[in-house]
Amino acid sequence: MSNIMDKLKNAGSIKSAEILTESSLFNVKDITKTNVPIINMAFSGDVSGGFTTGLTILAGESKTFKTMMSLYCLKAYQDKHKDSVCLFYDCEYGVTPQYLKTFGIDTNRIIHIPLEHIEQLKFDIVKRLEQIKRGDKVFILVDSLGNLASKKEVEDAESEKSVADMSRAKSIRSLLRIITPHLTQKDLPCFMINHIYMEQGLFPKAVIPGGTAVTYSANQIFVITKAQEKTGTEVTGYKFTLNIHKSRFVKEKSKFPFSVDMNTGINKYSSLIENAMESGHVVKPSNGWYSKCDPETGEIEDKKYRLNDTNSEEFWAPILSDPRFVKWVKDRYQYGEIEMDDIIDIVQEEE
Repeated sequence: MSNIMDKLKNAGSIKSAEILTESSLFNVKDITKTNVPIINMAFSGDVSGGFTTGLTILAGESKTFKTMMSLYCLKAYQDKHKDSVCLFYDCEYGVTPQYLKTFGIDTNRIIHIPLEHIEQLKFDIVKRLEQIKRGDKVFILVDSLGNLASKKEVEDAESEKSVADMSRAKSIRSLLRIITPHLTQKDLPCFMINHIYMEQGLFPKAVIPGGTAVTYSANQIFVITKAQEKTGTEVTGYKFTLNIHKSRFVKEKSKFPFSVDMNTGINKYSSLIENAMESGHVVKPSNGWYSKCDPETGEIEDKKYRLNDTNSEEFWAPILSDPRFVKWVKDRYQYGEIEMDDIIDIVQEEE
């Protein structure tokens, strides 16, 4: 290290400063893998990846698996970190004991904190974050940011005032400004549930309420949509789609559908068949049947599978561990190295 580098590193009042290549804040992130590859792909662009620390926003209309998705991730975090704790900030009270039992969540490791308004959340979460140091395993869940009033809105209602509340976005902005550095420096995952509303116009887009601070602070924002799955006329489940509204890891506007059966729960192998067919690892040689294929030689295995028969560890384990499929997924979904001309094109497209 040069003399000036050494002097500047030690000269400041912030003693946690490190050389970038040696910085744990920059280079080391806790990654939690779920047991559903398509969800890992949505978070990281990697079948063996998962969700990392920082702020995740799960947004969507009512009953689009937002809270259940956060509980699913909480379960994965509890399984990975046996000493972890969850701070559960609750203003909707939509989580039932049955939900927690269904996911096998350890409720003895959850601190349930009821909320009335955003300022209450801000003051409380800051006090608790101050007690956490890097290395502590804490999962933070807020259900929900979208349904949380501002203090002014509550006070106006108590005073029977019907004036418009212009303070809510400002309160959310302040909250997120304060907690974002804590989440990064202390390597903590924070999931916040939010709502959406649709813009007016010929081509309406989903808008995330709460002001621009929500978009700026979040590592990823998923807008979740829902469609029915039927057997004949009977609804047997739902297909939920994670639409990447924003991500620091996965290409925006990517879509990751997964199926939830009313009786058996999440289909672990949701949407893998479509990806494997696109990568060349699976082909459909005849109507209703699927076969594995070598993507380099085009050689097709003799064994044929019905679609339901592909939902097995036996079928998917060799494909998911194939370095060629792993690379194809990363190339397909992750951000890669891009040239300056590509950056200019992206900026112009967003404008």
